[in-house]
This record gives sequence, C-alpha cells and structure tokens, in this order.
Amino acid sequence: MDEREIRSEARGPHWVAWIADANGKPEGSVVLVAATREDAEERARKWAAQTARDAR
Repeated sequence: MDEREIRSEARGPHWVAWIADANGKPEGSVVLVAATREDAEERARKWAAQTARDAR
C-alpha cells in the first residue's frame, strides 16, 4: 500500500485532492477533481497506485 499523504479541499461546487509532496503541495502538480470529497480522494489513491506501478 502506498503511504503517501492524500490532501483534499472544497473548491467552489467540487472537491480537489492530491498526493502531498514534502511541502504539502501537489506531487507532480497533479490535482484530481470530483463532485465529492470521497470521490476526489479515491481518484488520488488510484493515481498514486498507478504511478507507483509505472515506476516499477
């Protein structure tokens, strides 16, 4: 399991989520958008898992 920190916040009518780098900023400048917090964080988890697989 990837242990990188997921952060999220409301932005207007939607939520954004990202994998935090050492400074808390979006890793690779990637921000994922969804209608709900749960969906945005799930998209961030999937993105993190895919990038981890690609790195191997």
